[in-house]
Amino acid sequence: MKNVEDYVRKNKADFDVEMPSDKLWGRIEVRLNQQKINSNRKFPFWLRIAASILLVGGLAYLFKFYSGNSRSELSAVNSGYKKEEMKFASLIEEKKDSLLIYAKDNPDLYKKFSEDLDGLDKDYERLKKELQHSPDRRLVVKAMAQNLETQLQIVSQQLSVISQVDNYRRENQI
Repeated sequence: MKNVEDYVRKNKADFDVEMPSDKLWGRIEVRLNQQKINSNRKFPFWLRIAASILLVGGLAYLFKFYSGNSRSELSAVNSGYKKEEMKFASLIEEKKDSLLIYAKDNPDLYKKFSEDLDGLDKDYERLKKELQHSPDRRLVVKAMAQNLETQLQIVSQQLSVISQVDNYRRENQI
């Protein structure tokens, strides 16, 4: 490397003697001007406005689409499901009210039953939230319906157990 530097220093005068031709400088200048023209190309003002409008409109559409389809109601999947949900909910509440009557006589049993139902209620609420973001909404609705059926069966069984306990207590008191 040092030899090359020494050679260039010694022969510097030979390198400075020859200058590039005017044609070469002309071609370089033309290419530089073309690069400047290409790099300075701007979109017309109206095209920038149109692109902005399309972008804002597209974002608004996506926002509305995703927020509009995220309804957690069962009627969003099928209107019959909402009616079934209401039917099950009213039956469950009716039976829960019946359980409250027996709660005074059997508070420990009622507490255990309530814990079971609270767990199912939490699962149902979780399914309702999952319905908003689920790609297969029918599957989630089916799970929700099964949850309600299970709640109804459990409340019915709980009423039956409490009724049997009360009958046993009455028979043993006599």
